[in-house]
Parts: sequence; C-alpha cells; structure tokens
Amino acid sequence: MTTTVDRPRAVPAHGGFSLLFLGLELRRLLRNRRTLVFTLVIPPVFFAVFGLSGDLRTETVGSANVTGYVMVSMALYGAMLATTSGGAMVSIERGVGWSRQLRLTPLDPVAYVATKVAVAMALGLVSVTTVFAVGALTGAHLTAVAWVTCFVLAWVTSVVFAAFGLFMGYVLPSENVMQILGPGLALLAFAGGLFVPAGGWFADVAKVVPTWGVATIARAPIGDVTAASLGEAIVNVLVWTAVFVLGARAMFRRDTARG
Repeated sequence: MTTTVDRPRAVPAHGGFSLLFLGLELRRLLRNRRTLVFTLVIPPVFFAVFGLSGDLRTETVGSANVTGYVMVSMALYGAMLATTSGGAMVSIERGVGWSRQLRLTPLDPVAYVATKVAVAMALGLVSVTTVFAVGALTGAHLTAVAWVTCFVLAWVTSVVFAAFGLFMGYVLPSENVMQILGPGLALLAFAGGLFVPAGGWFADVAKVVPTWGVATIARAPIGDVTAASLGEAIVNVLVWTAVFVLGARAMFRRDTARG
C-alpha cells in the first residue's frame, strides 16, 4: 500500500520576486512590436507636432522655452503609454490561462504586482529617454538642474500608470484592452492638463485626475508650479498609486483564488 504524505510547499524568498523572473518578463515585453511602437514612436512624433512648430523655441515658460515644456509633457505622456501598456499585458496572460497556472505556485500577489510594475517602469524609462534625446537635438531648452530632475520625475511619477495598467488588465478583456486604454489615456491627459493647462473651474476638477498630479510634479523644476499645488500633486499621485496597486493585488487574489 502506498502512503501519500502532504508536505507544505516551501515559500520562496521575497514572495517569489527575483531578478530571473524580472528578466524573463522584460524580454517577453520587448518582443511585442505594438508595445515598442507606443514606447519609441508615438511620443517623439507628438513632441515634434506640438513642440517644434512656429516660434516655440524662442517663447519661454518659467526657466524653459515652450519646446522644453512640451518635451517634458510628451515624455510624461510617453511614460504613461509605456507603463500602462506594460502593466496591461497581464490581460493577455489571463486570456491564455496563465493566471490559472499561478494557482499551483506559492507566488505572493505582492511579488507578482511588484514584478509587473518594475517591468512597466523599465519600458517607461526607455520612452522618457527617447523623447528627451529628441528634444535635446531639436532645440529644447531647460536649465541643467531641470534637465535631470524633470527626466527623473517624469519617469518616477509614471509608476501610478504602471499600477493603473496592471489593474485595468484584470478588469478589461484581453482582446481589446489597449484599444480602450489608448483613447482613455488621451482623455485623462487632456482632463489633467497635460496637453493644455487647465484653467478656471476646470482647474479644480482636474486636481482629482491622476494625470494632473504627475504633470504638476514633472514640470515643477521648470518653475511654473506653486508650493501648494506641488503638495496637492504629491498627495494625488500617492493616493492614486495606492488605489491601483491595492486594486491590482485584490484582482490578482480573486483571479488566482483556489476553489
């Protein structure tokens, strides 16, 4: 007679988060041509359209010229597209049944969410770098400090959209997730004053939109932001990041719940 002994599964270090897992996810993401177009092509094209026309190189906003101001905005928009699309790729995994396979592993939801966010942020870094490189070659002017701080802030604050993409990847069907999120991000960009600064009563409404927080923080080194607005923007980014991360974690638990 054969006796079966149930042994508890060993819990991996850091809940399953590892550089190997991260590297595999990065390579898989970079093989997606549509994602690379979102990351490397669309943001520089938008910058060329909105930032290089007319006399924008000679007009100023704070310590930058208008071309530099638009460059920061388009770099942030590119980071939003990149990080959202990177996070939303979880919808494809759900569509092919990968989430069900995770039921058989001891992978912690926090480790899974952290890996997806890290991959999305890596893609966002590529997008910001591309737009800043194009801006440097085409007449964008910022102070030396603003070049560095705007670059870092445009990238770091986009973490809220990495979490947003991950959350929406669990909510939307895999076959049309980016068809919905692409126009949705454009609307959020307009609503949050990323493309056109919000004024009047609309400026108060814009403050509850996640794009307003990241846009305000990323452009702060140019000198066009008050201390009060900066404080509100930081709260905006922290709250929305927490909402989307916790939402993604809850959706992952539900999606991989063992029946």
